[in-house]
Amino acid sequence: MIRILKWAEDRFIPADKVEKHCLINVISPEKFELEKLSKEMLIPSDFLTDPLDIDERARIEIEDGALLIVLRIPKYDESNRETPFTTIPAGIILTKEDTIVTISSSDITDILELCSGKVKGIMAGKRSSVILQIFLRTALLYLKHLKEINRRTGETETELQKSLKNEALIKLLNIEKSLVFFTTSLKSNDLMMERLLKTELLKLTPEDKDILEDVLVDNRQAIEMANIYSNILSGMMDAFASVISNNLNVVMKILTSITIILMIPTLVASIYGMNIDLPFQRSSHAFFIVIGISFTLSLLGAMVFVRNKWF
Repeated sequence: MIRILKWAEDRFIPADKVEKHCLINVISPEKFELEKLSKEMLIPSDFLTDPLDIDERARIEIEDGALLIVLRIPKYDESNRETPFTTIPAGIILTKEDTIVTISSSDITDILELCSGKVKGIMAGKRSSVILQIFLRTALLYLKHLKEINRRTGETETELQKSLKNEALIKLLNIEKSLVFFTTSLKSNDLMMERLLKTELLKLTPEDKDILEDVLVDNRQAIEMANIYSNILSGMMDAFASVISNNLNVVMKILTSITIILMIPTLVASIYGMNIDLPFQRSSHAFFIVIGISFTLSLLGAMVFVRNKWF
């Protein structure tokens, strides 16, 4: 799907045709759409196909006067219960015709909320400001998702303290997978933006460079947060794995102790069930005597267990 957007009244609005300085948003395109776009906009075909590879790293490439910026952006997928937080590559292409083409497997304008309400920081006719705004919103979205991951980690931690099962531990494992995705993508984004700052590929003004430096600060803050959360989570998983194992051992110890105590009256009853001469068998109170012996021996056994803290 291809959507054409233009900048008007401090926001992106739909346009009927391609205009100068417009934004062409390409979402999960078909093969014929890629061929048509490559031919009409004079974009190398690999610039359009590379960002659709889910494993594509963040990078910068220039060819035939077109500039490709691949950015890894965070994505929250509520339907994916195993790993709801992940990252996807998004391509930003600057063409010779002063237009910007964004291409990805998902709608990045929706993920980054570029079309919802007014967007501050974008100057009409200035492509660099659009790109920097995408960078900034990406970094802030990482920070937002990291805070949500930290909140979910706290909830799972509380659940683990009362659990003997592995479900909560698996939840932590899935959260750690999301943190690995985030850390890897954030580091590749950092290298890409650092290169963009040091080169003249984007022709940044001093003001633009200040904004990009601020974006780098936010991006590195997200990297530090992801690393800290990942380290805490790794230690927590090891600790709670031991806690779950210990809780299971405690339960098994209690059950074993109860089983041993219950074996005492069972043993007495088994002895008095034999077809031989036994003490008290001719007494009218034989049943109560046997019950009393069983109860007394069980009580003594329980006292021994309690005294030695085997319960």
